[in-house]
Amino acid sequence: MRSLSFSLFSLRADREHGRSEPILLLVAALFVFSNAVALGLARDGRINGSTLWGPVCWLVAQGTAVWLLRKYARDHDPFLLPLIGLLTGWGIVLQDRLAPNFLLRQVVWVVLGTAVLVSITLLPRNLRWLRRYRYTLLLLGIALLIATLLFGINPTGASVARYWLRLPIPFLPPVYFQPSELLKLLLVIFLASYFDEREAVLRLAWNGRLQRISYLAPLLLMWGFCMILLVWQRDLGAATLFFILFLSLLYLATGDWRIVAGGVGLLLLAGIFAYFAFGLVTLRIDAWWNPWPDADNRAFQIVQSLYAVAAGGIWGQGVGQGFPQYIPVVHSDFAFAAIAEEWGLVGSLGVVGCFALLAHRGMRLALLAERPFRRYLAAGITILFSAQAFLIMGGVTKLLPLTGVTLPFVSYGGSSMLISHVMAGLLMYLSTKTRQIYL
Repeated sequence: MRSLSFSLFSLRADREHGRSEPILLLVAALFVFSNAVALGLARDGRINGSTLWGPVCWLVAQGTAVWLLRKYARDHDPFLLPLIGLLTGWGIVLQDRLAPNFLLRQVVWVVLGTAVLVSITLLPRNLRWLRRYRYTLLLLGIALLIATLLFGINPTGASVARYWLRLPIPFLPPVYFQPSELLKLLLVIFLASYFDEREAVLRLAWNGRLQRISYLAPLLLMWGFCMILLVWQRDLGAATLFFILFLSLLYLATGDWRIVAGGVGLLLLAGIFAYFAFGLVTLRIDAWWNPWPDADNRAFQIVQSLYAVAAGGIWGQGVGQGFPQYIPVVHSDFAFAAIAEEWGLVGSLGVVGCFALLAHRGMRLALLAERPFRRYLAAGITILFSAQAFLIMGGVTKLLPLTGVTLPFVSYGGSSMLISHVMAGLLMYLSTKTRQIYL
């Protein structure tokens, strides 16, 4: 009788969750379309199709995704897709506001990413092959990174920040890919599999029953890898993200706070070394510490960002009525500053709330996981999303030195958008209860 009551309660909860997903998507659609209409009125004084075609494509993609997931994976997490949909829809309106010439590319990447998310949720029967070929996948990522070091280019033609590879796709305009984005995902998969196999041994080592030095070696190797990445590419954002990911998962595996303390110490040492060794890192640290003496030159970007945040106030200037275009590369690195100016503190806290809810759902999946690989994979993806969002929001507001990473699902960037949807698809896959037995 008790089991029957529990089954009925679970069925009722699933039905309520099933209803909540389309309702949440409808709320997101109302927000996106009302802002698109407001942008059209602010720009041209009338409502026209030039500001609505992007949200329409977004709505078709999101609606199709909800229909497919509700039909073929009814027990998936009902909050992940609406959260991601709200962020991507907001990003489409933002790109139309900041860089209309990039709007078509952003819409294409969002639609393609949504299709990839649904495919990953529905198609694979299991993900055992990720564990089986983890070394192959990681070596592939490192090979792509080496190729970037040797043959990398910058799509703008600049001689610095050559983080992209051009994909030779016939009959299409130039398509560029950033291998460090793929390496984030491959590193999560590798570390999840590594800690899955060595969790018990690591806990014994940190309890003093085994030699610790052999299990500290991966930490030191990862720190060395991040240093090499920092030295060769001057990519402070990617190096910081990789190390935060590794440090967090190692702490989850061992439960020892000394891991965090030692890792932070190593990261600070790397930062001090980079400050004196590389001009780009020196510039970003100086601009973070005191940008005002160089406000019209090297610190112009962060100063304009601070002005934009201050101008937004509580309620914002209104979409299309601020001046975020004064910030260089505002559509990519400084998208959060544009939100702060035109949507104000309320909009900024809305973005923070979306990522906080996304982190909550991801860590909930990790806590409820019955198998270590699922737990570390869900936690690793969630840590990446959270750390990346925190780094760029902190950098834009001068809480942290600017690292140059994108705001997930919002900023312009095809590589980041696609890989973020792949990771979200893995979270969605892990949330389906009927597939827990396969991991």
